[in-house]
Amino acid sequence: MRERKEKPLMEEENNKVTLHGMWISTYAKKVELALKIKGITFDYVEEDLSNKSSLLLKHNPIYKKVPLLLHRGKPVSESLVILEFIDETWKNLQPLLLPEDPYERATVRLWASYCLQISDTMKKAFISATDVEGGAFDEFFEILKVMEEGMKDFFPGGRSKICAENLGLLDIIIVCSLATYKAAEEVVGMKFLDPEKNPFVYSWVTTLLELPLVKETLPPHDKVVSRLEFIKKNGFRFQSNI
Repeated sequence: MRERKEKPLMEEENNKVTLHGMWISTYAKKVELALKIKGITFDYVEEDLSNKSSLLLKHNPIYKKVPLLLHRGKPVSESLVILEFIDETWKNLQPLLLPEDPYERATVRLWASYCLQISDTMKKAFISATDVEGGAFDEFFEILKVMEEGMKDFFPGGRSKICAENLGLLDIIIVCSLATYKAAEEVVGMKFLDPEKNPFVYSWVTTLLELPLVKETLPPHDKVVSRLEFIKKNGFRFQSNI
């Protein structure tokens, strides 16, 4: 009887999933959302990037940043790598984050890699909001322009019929990358995502932001505004992995 009781506990421990993240990190939120979409049970560890945990430093000695995923005690780092790891490890769980067709998978990977630039360029634009001629906004808007045209071709029928059961890799990356755009607009008083200039991306992101699963994963608007106002007031630079 005793062995039958211990076996499930051992199996549970062997399959344990732990995510190290930070509440405002767009990269960590991508992984958190993917785990929830797949229905994977996981433990969450909130990291203080000014006082990183010994586990984070031990398991991610190269970059020492979030997100960090531990599965069966083995570490996986870098958000895009983790997202693919999740999809490949739990292939039996729907939805698949990447299409099964090799060409379509390659195309999604290409756009996913490009889309990741949105977070960093948006941060640069926010930091340089008082210096519009500095070029950061131009770079950000150019990336949005390329995404706008590319996604129109990739999703010829549009991306309006979205639910938690059919979210994919690109949905996760675009919504988390632009999750704080409204807060950033409120703090700096400038448009980051314009429905007239980027109608496809705007409609896509706003639809995703209304999904209950996305809402419960992303940080509250007021909390983000408060953090961004603090950053703006104190002139702090974003951590590279936020």
